[in-house]
Amino acid sequence: MAAVLLLLLAGVAAVAGLRLHHMMFGPGVTLPEGASVPLYIGADETYPALYGRLTEAGYLRYPRMFDWMAGRMRYKDRVRTGRYMLLQGMSNRRLLQMLRAGEQAPVEVTFRPFRFAEQLAGAVTKPLQCDSAELVTLLRDETYLAGFGVTPATALTLFIPDTYQFMWNTSADGFVRRMFREYNRFWEGKREEAREKLGMTRTEVAILASIVEEETHRTEDRRMVARVYLNRLARRMPLQADPTVRYALGDFTIHRVLTEHLSIPSPYNTYYVNGLPPGPICIPSAESIDAVLYAPQHDYLYFCTAPDFESLNFARTLREHNRNAAAYQRELNRLKIWR
Repeated sequence: MAAVLLLLLAGVAAVAGLRLHHMMFGPGVTLPEGASVPLYIGADETYPALYGRLTEAGYLRYPRMFDWMAGRMRYKDRVRTGRYMLLQGMSNRRLLQMLRAGEQAPVEVTFRPFRFAEQLAGAVTKPLQCDSAELVTLLRDETYLAGFGVTPATALTLFIPDTYQFMWNTSADGFVRRMFREYNRFWEGKREEAREKLGMTRTEVAILASIVEEETHRTEDRRMVARVYLNRLARRMPLQADPTVRYALGDFTIHRVLTEHLSIPSPYNTYYVNGLPPGPICIPSAESIDAVLYAPQHDYLYFCTAPDFESLNFARTLREHNRNAAAYQRELNRLKIWR
């Protein structure tokens, strides 16, 4: 009889042990929303608050076991901010290991050739925890920017439009520093060699590239346009770039740049001042930067939009350019586009 009782007790203990093992190492995360769910943990969140969120959402199959293990694994006093990915069937142990080690799931941050720091900040901080106003403040801080070799006027030249992976809790300062590393990686090697051959600084190349960016979106035209501007700079001719007039006016809807616009007293108006503007008129894309660095040799000094509104007509002389410009103006008149 005693032997039978011992066998029964051993069986119960074995079953209980298997049960405990399953709750610890078996599937402990259940996700009604799908196979994976992001979990965001704020900087000030406590363990009780986090545990409450997980249980209320129904993500924990064995909440009491999770709570017990959190104590045993010393996680309750080590809650780390971040964005973590909960996976269907993840064990309690694996979940706690991930949270305690701060194994975040990165987020993708994408930005395009924005014109202003506020636009950049709004786009990149939306998927991140950092505040857009804080990023704008840094991009206007002369002392801070000096550490990266730029000024508030040229700060946007540090950013190369693309898609990057970041940790969700990246700070505004962390974002700028990461972008500075990407910026240096972008420039090293052949681009740096091409820049030296041009005799321009990185900032000057980016400023000119920003004008090329705004002039045309056609890949085949960008390098031709870049060389026109390089030719004009070499001859100390004003760039006379219409996008700089729109930037100076703050009106990007203008199709017709009129004579009255050309005398706007702005350092960004390249009809009013000679040389490059003091900063970029947008964040230039890698394609536009390369258009400047690898512009083909030609002797054109002028260009304007063709009457089809798609291609560009290039000219070597002012007389030829005036004919091209007149054809474009006639088409604007025909379509009754007055501004």
